[in-house]
This record gives sequence, structure tokens and C-alpha cells, in this order.
Amino acid sequence: MPPKAKFTEEEIVAAALDIARGEGLAGVTARALGVKLGSSARPIFTLFQSMEEVQREVVKAARVVYKQYVAEGLKQELSFRGVGIRYVRFATEEPKLFQLLFMTEQEGVPEMSGVLPVIEENYEAILASVQKDYQLDRETAGNFYQQLWIHSHGIATLCATRMCRFGEAEVGELLKEVSIGILKNIKEREKI
Repeated sequence: MPPKAKFTEEEIVAAALDIARGEGLAGVTARALGVKLGSSARPIFTLFQSMEEVQREVVKAARVVYKQYVAEGLKQELSFRGVGIRYVRFATEEPKLFQLLFMTEQEGVPEMSGVLPVIEENYEAILASVQKDYQLDRETAGNFYQQLWIHSHGIATLCATRMCRFGEAEVGELLKEVSIGILKNIKEREKI
């Protein structure tokens, strides 16, 4: 009979996520996790085959945390702008998780037009909010989303790496200014 698990999978993943929040995924080691749980590393391996499996679960847990930020943004009056503001807030409040999800080298380098569906599991919900908020067709909304994401990602990266900080109102104004410029450009192209 296998030994009885001292911890649940959820407890182990929660402890590992806590370590990742402070040290990044590289800090999630068997030894660090054992210390965090007040145990040896052995109980971890009664539920997980390897630390790579634990780390994959940490990435999933980080996505759940991020998804909560997106959900908050989608509830705003201008939901797409709200998502952009929450994206930067996630980078500011959870810098190591932001780096894990959005600043990790990709195995295959997607074309710019395909990067968002690859890295953003909330892509369809966010794209729908762009279409609704700005009355744009899917293709134009995708282009608008991509351009504004590039700007938002730059701000978020500055925050996640502690290069500088932005207040939420300041982020909102920056995104508003860029949005206006992009929308003007779209309207000008429609006239041609």
C-alpha cells in the first residue's frame, strides 16, 4: 500500500505558487517547497512524479490568478480599457507571475499577428469586448487589440521589472491616448 499523502495537491501547488510569487519559477525546487511546507521533499513526490510536474501546475495556478484580473477588467464600463489597466496592475502586484506568463521565452516564435491567441487564453473574451466597446468588426478589433496590447505590455513590463511605476489613473490616461490615436487612424483608413 502506498504511503498516505501528508499534503493535498492543492496545498503543494499553493505553497509552490507562493514561492514563485517571490522567487519566480526557478525558486520552486523540492527543497524550497519542503521548507515552505515544513517537511522534507518526500511528501511532494507521493502526489507528483517530478518537480517539472509541480512547476506546470504552478503555471496553471498563475493563469488562474491572472484570469481574475482579466475578469475584473471585463466588468468595467469600457471593458477593454479595464483589461489593459488590470493587465498592468497584475504586472505591478504579481511581478514574478507576470514574468512567468508573459516574459518567458516561447518555444516557437509566433508572428506578431498570432502571438495574442498563443499567450492570452482570455483572447476571445477580450476581443469580443473590443468589438462591443468600439463597434468594430472582428479583423479591425483584432488589429486594435494587438496595437494596444503592445503598448500595455510595454507599460506592464516596466512595472514588472521595477524600472518605474505608474498609477492606475496614469495608466488609464496613457491607454486612452493611444486608443484615440489608433481609432483615428482606423477611421482615416475607412475614408480611403
